Amino acid sequence: MTAPLLSVRDLSKHYTSRGTKLTILQGISFDIGKGEVVGLVGESGSGKTTIGRSVLRLVEPSAGSVRFDGTELTGLSSSEMRRARPRMQYIFQDPFASLSPRMTIGEILTEGLKIQGIGTSKERLERARKALEQVDLPGDAVNRYAHEFSGGQRQRIGIARALTLAPEFIVADEPVSALDVSIQAQVINLLRDLQQRLGLTMLFISHDLAVVEYICDRVIVLYLGRIMEIAPSAELYAQPQHPYTRALLSAIPSPDPDAPRDRQILKGDIPSPANPPSGCVFRTRCPSALPACGEIVPDLRETTLGHFKACIRDDLD
Repeated sequence: MTAPLLSVRDLSKHYTSRGTKLTILQGISFDIGKGEVVGLVGESGSGKTTIGRSVLRLVEPSAGSVRFDGTELTGLSSSEMRRARPRMQYIFQDPFASLSPRMTIGEILTEGLKIQGIGTSKERLERARKALEQVDLPGDAVNRYAHEFSGGQRQRIGIARALTLAPEFIVADEPVSALDVSIQAQVINLLRDLQQRLGLTMLFISHDLAVVEYICDRVIVLYLGRIMEIAPSAELYAQPQHPYTRALLSAIPSPDPDAPRDRQILKGDIPSPANPPSGCVFRTRCPSALPACGEIVPDLRETTLGHFKACIRDDLD
C-alpha cells in the first residue's frame, strides 16, 4: 500500500438513549493509501455510515484518532476543521434529500466555495459549470432546480458538489443504493473514471458486494461496530477467511441460477448495539462458533500479507 492519506486508530462511537449506552463503533483501525479505493461493507446497522461521518467529523467520535495526511483531525477546532474540509468531501446516499429544492444547482454547487471564501461569484459559478461537465451534465444546469432532474442526474449533481472544492479524499456513502439498477452501473463507472482521472482517494460504503468488487482495491468487512476482516479485494473474494465474510459473499446473486453454490444463510438478525454479545460480537450467528468465542474478544490480526481477520480460529484461514 502507498503512504496512508487517512489513518484511523481505535475509533469508537457511543450514544446514550434513555439511560442506555449504545455502542455503535468499537476499536476501529485502518489505513487508506493515497489514490486507493477502500470498500466498507456489512449489513444495515453495522456502523458503516457512522465510520464515514466520523472520519470527516460530521459526527464527533467518542474516542480514537483520525489522521489525515499527518494531521490529527480530532484535535482541530471548528475553524481549523473548516479550513481542512475542502480536501475531504462526502457523497450522500439519498440524491433527493441531499439537494435543497429551494436553491438552484449553481447555488448548491457554489455554497462550499462561498463558505471557504474561494473566488469571485463569477469564478465560483464557472467552477460549478466545470464540475457539472465532469459528471456528464451540461454546464447550463446551474440555472435549474433539483426537481427538474432524475434520480441518477441528481446523484451526479451530488458528485459534482463534492468535486467543486477539488478534494483529495471522498467518502461515498451508498452512492447508488437509491437508484434504479439500470442507472447504478452508469454512476459507478463515472465514479471509477473520476477516481482514476483525478487520482482521488475514496472510502466507498456499500452493502452491494458485487459493486464493491468492481470498484475497490481493498475491502473492510464490518459487523456490529467491529471490523471482522480486511483484505485486498481480489483476495477477499477468492479466499475469504472470516465466517461472516463467507456468508456475505455466498449471498451474492449468481448469473447462473443452476450453478452449484455453497450458500451460508445467517440465522436471526444483527444484535442490538444496546446489548451486544460478549466476546466475539458475531458468535450468536456464527456457524463455526466455539465456547471460547463467548469469552474472548478476537484481535484483528494479520494472517497473510495484507490480510487481517478478527477470529480466534486458525483452521478457518
